[in-house]
Parts: sequence; C-alpha cells; structure tokens
Amino acid sequence: MPGPGAPTIVDMGLGTGIFLLVVGAVLAFAVRDGLDAVDLTAVGWICMGAGVLAIVLTVALGRRSAVARTTYVERQDQVPPTV
Repeated sequence: MPGPGAPTIVDMGLGTGIFLLVVGAVLAFAVRDGLDAVDLTAVGWICMGAGVLAIVLTVALGRRSAVARTTYVERQDQVPPTV
C-alpha cells in the first residue's frame, strides 16, 4: 500500500495519457518540419490515440478496482479461560 502522498497507478496512468495527448497534438498540429522516412503528423495522431486509450483504461480500471475492493477483518478476542 503506498504511503500518503505517493502517486498511485491511476495518477500515473492519467499523467501518461495527458503527456501522450500533448506530445501528439504538438507533432500533429504544430510541427511543420518533417523527416524523409517518418510522417510526424501520423506519429502525432498515433500518440494522441494512445493517450486517449491510456486515459480511458486508467479511469475504467481505477473505478472498477475502487468498487470491487473488499476488506476482511479477522477479530480474535482475548478471553481468559474460566476456572
């Protein structure tokens, strides 16, 4: 269990998805220079698609694990023996 203030998988998944969206948007819309072997616009669209997929999966799996979490507590009473 992570300590207080530690990033969780949901935080990291959302951050990764947002990062991929931003990088993809920059490559798809802002970069006008290109390489001969690589279409940067296509790479940008692929990054944006991967970012959206990462965000959707993170939210869906995070919600599922929050709903399906069950805690079992075992209680052992310390009762002295009767004489």
